[in-house]
Amino acid sequence: MSHKFKIRQMVRLAQAGFSDARAGAASLYEVTRLMPADQTGEFSYRIKSGTIERAVRESEIRGA
Repeated sequence: MSHKFKIRQMVRLAQAGFSDARAGAASLYEVTRLMPADQTGEFSYRIKSGTIERAVRESEIRGA
């Protein structure tokens, strides 16, 4: 199994939560790092938009 997204690919959050609404949930994020799979086998990523950087699971993002 491999990562669905690549470094420098633009993505959006699949579902915006309350705290994401303040940060502009509709904004684009750039994948900055591919992270290993967790205990369930799901891959994680580091994504960044402006000064906001966060870690997300693959199921939490979609291609832009």
